[in-house]
Amino acid sequence: MASLFRPAVDLLAQYAEYHRDQRNIQTHRVGVPMIVFGIGVLLSVPSVEWLGLSWTPAWALFALAAAWYLTRGHLGAGLAVTLMVGLIVALAHWVPTASTAGWLAWGAGFFFAGSAIQLIGHYYEGRQPTLSEVPEGLLVGPMFVALELLSLAGLLRGLAAEIERRAGPTHLRDLAHPA
Repeated sequence: MASLFRPAVDLLAQYAEYHRDQRNIQTHRVGVPMIVFGIGVLLSVPSVEWLGLSWTPAWALFALAAAWYLTRGHLGAGLAVTLMVGLIVALAHWVPTASTAGWLAWGAGFFFAGSAIQLIGHYYEGRQPTLSEVPEGLLVGPMFVALELLSLAGLLRGLAAEIERRAGPTHLRDLAHPA
């Protein structure tokens, strides 16, 4: 578990080593938020009203994840992923939960569809998903996606450059002649 508490740059560089194919990265930009949304939906029940707010297991897990993100040594990345995950969890609470079947269909559907999209990405990568070797990937995945999106917007360039320096440049793996 000690590896879970390393700095963001170390966690992201290790995660990035498994995600260098550009198609894999693109599938993660879609799949990871879908998985977070699915988990948010599944953990949106039960709900307890207290102090005028609705408290759910999703918000409890979010609070723990936010504390972890904000203490990985890079405030910009921590704030970005906390905001992204918080928004996704808030959206997940809008899914109607009156019907157990509907609630399960939304939650499990998004979770499994997001996972399937990521598996397609790992086909392009030519590597298994990192969860088998890097279990903290459930936490690092959203941070990786947040950094990718911020980097596309020209933000957190220093962190993105350090991750690429450590993990190597992105590429398109030749599927006809895999290495």
